[in-house]
Amino acid sequence: MAGPTTRARARSALLATHPARAVVVGFAFVVLAGSALLSLPFATEQRAAAGFVTALFTATSAVCVTGLVTVDTGTYWSGFGEGVILAMIQVGGFGIMTMASLLALLISGRLRLRMQLTAQAETKSLDIGDVRRVLIGVAGTTLAVELAVGAVLALRFRYGYGESVGDAAYYGYFHAVSAFNNAGFGLHADSLTRYSQDGWVTLPIAVAVILGGIGFPVLLEMLRHRGRKRRTGRRSWSLHTRLTLITTAFLLVTGTVLTCLLEWSNPGTLGGHSVAGKVLDGFFHSAMSRTAGFNAVDIGALHASTLLMTCVLMFIGGGSAGTAGGIKVTTFAVLAAAMLAEVRGEPTSAVLGRRLAPHVLRQSLTVALLGIGLVMGSTLTLLAITDHELETVLFEVVSAFGTVGLSAGITADLPVAGELLLIVLMFVGRLGPITLVSALALRERTRRYELPEERPIIG
Repeated sequence: MAGPTTRARARSALLATHPARAVVVGFAFVVLAGSALLSLPFATEQRAAAGFVTALFTATSAVCVTGLVTVDTGTYWSGFGEGVILAMIQVGGFGIMTMASLLALLISGRLRLRMQLTAQAETKSLDIGDVRRVLIGVAGTTLAVELAVGAVLALRFRYGYGESVGDAAYYGYFHAVSAFNNAGFGLHADSLTRYSQDGWVTLPIAVAVILGGIGFPVLLEMLRHRGRKRRTGRRSWSLHTRLTLITTAFLLVTGTVLTCLLEWSNPGTLGGHSVAGKVLDGFFHSAMSRTAGFNAVDIGALHASTLLMTCVLMFIGGGSAGTAGGIKVTTFAVLAAAMLAEVRGEPTSAVLGRRLAPHVLRQSLTVALLGIGLVMGSTLTLLAITDHELETVLFEVVSAFGTVGLSAGITADLPVAGELLLIVLMFVGRLGPITLVSALALRERTRRYELPEERPIIG
C-alpha cells in the first residue's frame, strides 16, 4: 500500500512532466470556490441565492478576467458579491501573470537535466531567486499601477461627478483593478458609455489595460533597462519585448484608425461627437478590443464591418504572460514574419534582425489554428441552438475565447447550453494557450533520424 511519501513523489513526478496542469487545476478550484460564494443568498441585492449557472458564469468570467456577464454587476450583486468578484479578478490576474511568467522561465531555461526539474517540483519552485523575483515583481507592478490609476479615477469621480469620498474611492479602485487585470467588469449597466467623452476616466483605464496586457516580462525588462540606459546610454531590449511593443503599438493605431473611419458618421456611436471626441473613443475602443471588455460606445450599434474588425483584434489579443487573452501579439507577429519570408522566397523567417527558430513557427501555427477551430466550432454550435445572427454570435464567441468581455448584447439571452459553452470557451481561451505552449515546449525532443523528403502540391 502506497504511503504519503510515495503519493507525494507521484504527484511531484506528474508536475515535473506536466507543470502546466497545476495552473489548470488551481484556476478550476478558484472558479468553483468563487461560484460557491456567489451562490450564497447575501451575495445578491435581493438576498436570494443566485442560480448555479449564473454564479458559475460570473465566477469563470472573473477568474479568467473576461468580463462577460449574464446579470448586471452593479445592481444584481450585493457589496459582498462585488467584493468576491473583485477578489477573483485580482487572484485571476495575479495568478495568470505569475504562472505564465514562471512557465516562461521554466521553458527558457530548458531544464537541462530531468533531475533538476524533479527537484524543483519537490520544492514547488523553479529557483528560489527566480520565484521570489517574479512574485515580488508581479505584486509590486500590480499594486503600483492599480493604486495610481485608482487614485486618478477616485479624484475624478469625487470632484468631477460629485460622488461621496467612499463611493468615489470604491468606484475608482474597482475599475482600476478590473482594468489592469483586463477584466472589463464595471459597476454600471452601460459600462463606461456615460464617460465616453471624459479623457480623465477613459485614458487612465486605457493605460492600465495596455500595461496589464503587454505582460509582466515586458514591463520588468523595460524597468530594468531604463536604469541601464541611464548608465550606458544604450537600450538593449530582448526580441520578445521589442516584438510585443511594436506589434501592440501597430494594432492600437490600426484599430483606432479603422474604428474612426468605419464609425465616423454613425449616429449611434461616434457620429455626434467632435473630432477630438471621435479619436478618443476610437482609441479607447481599439485598446479595449485587446481583451479589456469596457466599452465607451454602444457595441450593438456598431456597423458589421466594425464588429468584424473588432473580432480580429480580440482574437489576436495582447502580450504573453500578461492579463490579456487571445492567441497573443507575438504569435501574430511570428506568423506575419513567416508569411513575409515565404512571399519573398527566403528559406528562413526573420524579424528585427533575428532568425526565428522552426519550433517557434510550429507552436504559433498550432495555437492559431486550434484557436480558429475552437471559434468556428463554437460559433456553429451557438447558431444551431439559438436564433441570433451570425455576426453577433461570432462576436460573442471570439470575445469569450479572447477573454475580452465585449458583448453585442446577446449573452443574457442565451440558453443554458449556450452559457455553458461560453464558460468552457472562457476557461480554455484563458488557460489553453499557456498550457498548450508550455506542453509543446517541454516536449520538444531531438529526432535521431530524418524521413525521406516529399513536397505535396500546395494551393
